[in-house]
Amino acid sequence: MKADIKNMTPCGRPAINVLSLSALLKMVLFLSMFLGLSSYLSVHPALAEPLTAKEILDKVDDLYRGTSSHGKMTMEVVTSHWKRTLSLEFWSKGKDKSLVRILAPLKEKGTATLRSGNEIWNYLPKVNRVIKLPSSMMSASWMGSHFTNDDLVKQSRFADDYTFEVTREGMRDGQEVVEITCIPKPEAPVVWGKVEVVVRRSDYLPLVNRYYDEGLHLARTMTFSNVKTLSGRSLPTVMTLTPEDKPGEKTQVTYDSIDLDVSLNDDVFSLRNLQQ
Repeated sequence: MKADIKNMTPCGRPAINVLSLSALLKMVLFLSMFLGLSSYLSVHPALAEPLTAKEILDKVDDLYRGTSSHGKMTMEVVTSHWKRTLSLEFWSKGKDKSLVRILAPLKEKGTATLRSGNEIWNYLPKVNRVIKLPSSMMSASWMGSHFTNDDLVKQSRFADDYTFEVTREGMRDGQEVVEITCIPKPEAPVVWGKVEVVVRRSDYLPLVNRYYDEGLHLARTMTFSNVKTLSGRSLPTVMTLTPEDKPGEKTQVTYDSIDLDVSLNDDVFSLRNLQQ
């Protein structure tokens, strides 16, 4: 059964909306992002050839992407009033099919979200209902985190939707970095007034993304850390989002495992499978 929702915020707690992983990965413009470097450069990062600003941004946008993916991750949300941790399993195929399911805690186990194109459905096992997410909920918090539903649906790319230039090269915190400043094109469907992308020069893996509002005030910062080899790629396995207007708060996503370019049947992304 399908039903639209206008407000799913329980008393005293932020709304919990489970959405697609592919978008989470994109989040970082979210999430939703990023194509891994070759295994050769992972073993010999000092030999990485200089890239243009566009090539660097494409690396950042595609790092976690493959033709398909399956894995598990942990999301920790810290606010001034509470702290919660979710264990998630995810599947994705292409750029517009994804499924994410909560594994823990027990009281939320089975809650899932399916994305197909621009349509999103939540499954709530406690009431055995499938709910289509309306446009009015796109600005709401995603699973009580500091990401919004709209963040996770956007399919923008730095090189396509922003003008950009290298604004800094040199040493920072003991390593050589490249910083690229991105300004949105007038017609681009993005909410940021400016984004600064900082990568390490040795292998062009992202270190920091800084997001500024339309008034060019810093709104939030995404950091990337704990680089490991997953599915044959060197990837930052921890992403931490901190809002500028909420000191001490954060949302941290940790990739526990990820397999890229796996064989997935389209039935995985069906409404029937959403309720399994």
